Amino acid sequence: MWTGDDEMEDVLYLTIMGVCGALFMYLGWLIWIKEKINLIHDYHYKKVKESDKKAYTAVMGKATMLIGAGTVLDGIICIFLHLQKGGTVFTPLFAVGLVMMIYAQIKYNHGMF
Repeated sequence: MWTGDDEMEDVLYLTIMGVCGALFMYLGWLIWIKEKINLIHDYHYKKVKESDKKAYTAVMGKATMLIGAGTVLDGIICIFLHLQKGGTVFTPLFAVGLVMMIYAQIKYNHGMF
């Protein structure tokens, strides 16, 4: 049986995951739609050609938004399904987002740094 403490812990977890996820989704939106490449550390894009910046920011922004969505969804699933915390949705979406970022780094920046 669930106690009040468990429910409060779930709400706190959802709040933290929701705020962090929303921040990542907003940053991803700024990088992707607004092409705010300066939100990425400069050594990650210093070798990106001017002609590739739109494509680079699109991939990096989408990846950041995917990580944020995974964070929010993990909090929601935890509170409604009472699953253990630990990344039921976050882990696979984070992995996909990370692979997308690595792909963009290698393709457009010709290396990680």
